[in-house]
Amino acid sequence: MIHFNSKFFLELAKAIGKLIIAGVFIGLLKEYDFIIAILLLLKIAYNLYRNFVTRKEKNWLLIVGMILTGIGGIIGEIWGVTNGFWEYHEISGKLPYWLPFAWMLAFDYLYKVEKALIPFLVNPTHRNKIVLAIILALILPALGEMVTIYLGVWTYYWPYQLLGVPLYAFICLVFVHMLVYSIMNAICRKYKIKDPVFT
Repeated sequence: MIHFNSKFFLELAKAIGKLIIAGVFIGLLKEYDFIIAILLLLKIAYNLYRNFVTRKEKNWLLIVGMILTGIGGIIGEIWGVTNGFWEYHEISGKLPYWLPFAWMLAFDYLYKVEKALIPFLVNPTHRNKIVLAIILALILPALGEMVTIYLGVWTYYWPYQLLGVPLYAFICLVFVHMLVYSIMNAICRKYKIKDPVFT
């Protein structure tokens, strides 16, 4: 299914490295959630600037996906914290200020990783792209969560955990990503948009 070569592993290593850096960044600054929010918002602004100002072809799917993921993620976070399924530590309220921006950047991150890894598919059919998206959504966000959980950012209270991340969280992360993926695919089909990830 995938051409496993040095370039593939280099792309994967870069993706995991970025994830670990982001997790350590949030973990070390967890008590300064407003500062983290400002820095993540600046990162979003920078990414959008690079996408819309410096390139001739504008990728509107990127901003739509970020907004959808931010909304879906916050709805899930409110549901989880309200029902006592997980809890954030060392913050002033129930949810940290940076949370919607982290969800938005999660879409941006997964989109770029998928785009970088799709060329390594032996047969890049839509079905194989979906399988790749599910595998990445199952592994990468949970890996980032493991780093932040280890650094005391939050605690899950669901059972059946792997390094602090419960089975239910793996399922929820894949659900949110694939829901947004499906919406983005529908947008591409309806408006005949060619995108390396969603079409």
